[in-house]
Amino acid sequence: MASPFPGMDPYLEQAIFWPEFHSRLIVAIADALAPRLLPKYYVAVEIRTYIDNANEELLVGVPDAVVLSTAGPVASVNPEPAGPRMATTVRPQAVILPMPREVKERYLEIRETGSDAVITVVEVLSPMNKRPGEGRRIYNAKRQAILGSASHLVEIDLLRAYDPMAMHPVDRESTSIGRYRILVSRSECRPRADLYEFTLQDPIPEFPLPLKATAEQVMVDLQPLVNGIYDRSGYDLRVDYQAPVPPPALLAEDQAWVSEVLHSR
Repeated sequence: MASPFPGMDPYLEQAIFWPEFHSRLIVAIADALAPRLLPKYYVAVEIRTYIDNANEELLVGVPDAVVLSTAGPVASVNPEPAGPRMATTVRPQAVILPMPREVKERYLEIRETGSDAVITVVEVLSPMNKRPGEGRRIYNAKRQAILGSASHLVEIDLLRAYDPMAMHPVDRESTSIGRYRILVSRSECRPRADLYEFTLQDPIPEFPLPLKATAEQVMVDLQPLVNGIYDRSGYDLRVDYQAPVPPPALLAEDQAWVSEVLHSR
């Protein structure tokens, strides 16, 4: 069964589904682009690795304290102490510590055959890129390096949560209601770039993938790729559509639309 949503399915933004969806989407984009780019260009799947300290958001769903059960009945306490006070045993609790963890993020590079020059970088943002912390700092540094180079940048943001990456002007209203974004930054046009914004109610728009020559590009249609991933992954059997839409909270009219869509399903 297809996703009930015409574009991005917000339920796939949950931590339980997102890493798998992200990996599948990266590979699907690479596989869809390769036949259209060869032999002049090829698509390389690259990995960015860094160490990040887990924060509270990474521990969502993990109990932060588990009280150990006691063996046998608990002795009653006499409210009137008689004689010397007896020593008591303090039982430990099991707690979760924020451990540093290795993060691996995949992205695509469109390279020129022969020279191996990086023509275009394609990033699909993850929560680690957007939430405050080491992941955002490292991604911002990578982003600035690309923007200062001759390579084009395509930045795909299919997460409504967290502040969008830096751009001017930023639509504060769209930030508060959580929209999706696709940014296409051509090196020859910087600092100007093209921003495609869309909501839950919209299909994912097509966008151009810029190549070496100024007028050279191919159009990328993510929607059939996302639909195919949804079908092959069995998300219709795995997603609980009775649960609320994951954060951020929807506007009243969007929530009414989602309720209607899910009811008709």
